[in-house]
Amino acid sequence: MELRHLQYFIAVAQERHFTRAAARVGIQQPPLSLQIRQLEAELGGPLFVRLPRDVVLTELGEAFLPEAQQILERVARTKRRMQQISRGEAGQIRIGFAGATYFEPRIPAWIRDFRGRYPEVQLHPQQSNTASLLSALLDDAVDAAFIRTPFEVPDGIVSVRVVDEPMVLALPLGHPMSARERVPLAALAQDEFILLPRDISPALYDRTIAACEAAGFRPKLGQEAPQITSIVPMVAAGFGVSLVPASVSQIRTPGMGFWPIEAPAGEAPLAPISLAYRADHGSAALDRFIAMMPADVAGNAGVRDASQ
Repeated sequence: MELRHLQYFIAVAQERHFTRAAARVGIQQPPLSLQIRQLEAELGGPLFVRLPRDVVLTELGEAFLPEAQQILERVARTKRRMQQISRGEAGQIRIGFAGATYFEPRIPAWIRDFRGRYPEVQLHPQQSNTASLLSALLDDAVDAAFIRTPFEVPDGIVSVRVVDEPMVLALPLGHPMSARERVPLAALAQDEFILLPRDISPALYDRTIAACEAAGFRPKLGQEAPQITSIVPMVAAGFGVSLVPASVSQIRTPGMGFWPIEAPAGEAPLAPISLAYRADHGSAALDRFIAMMPADVAGNAGVRDASQ
């Protein structure tokens, strides 16, 4: 049984006439009659009662008609769905977010715009850290990930810089520097710094150390935070101070606050965010997502990181 057999049968059933049905499906009447006889032989009985001027469905034909229609409708839906997926207009994208990258306002705006344009593409967010997400990319457990860079990107992974996010200071209220509008890093040389473990966030760890050394001191390392969002309550609890991406300042906790860093123009530390994905991903939906990267997320958007 082939799909054309079903199409021919439905045409005859609806037209109630072989000649009109043949014209409708674009073949001659004798080949159409032959195809119907072949279908009847396969099903084990006649589908039509042939009358002098028209045809009527037999009991078998009445039972087979809705089945044939459902099959063709299912095939048509499947074809449309596959065409949407091949064009990137449907499907799914598993997106990872490292180091509170989801707090950076331009990233959720990008995702919101994409979902508005391609509502048939399902986005599945996953929160983790940069190291774990790069492993997940290699294992095909995620399709793309917003990671903190620079980072040693494995072979086969593309990393595109999308946001150069400034870093700010997280200080407990009552800190000697909390009365200032901007705080120089050098003023915190005697404070203990709360950092993420380097093995889960080497980019933020290294940038904090480098920024402090550029300010003339080696930071005193205090209690480590299990994740970036934990830094905020730890600062409020008096465990120390920290240097965090500016978007983390959206987390408001009594007893602490955020201050811009006092530094010469162009010398304030940054926390870059990149979008990483497999070079051979083969997902048209992901291609659509990448193509919608906002033009204003960073001046070097679309340029691969030099750390690759």
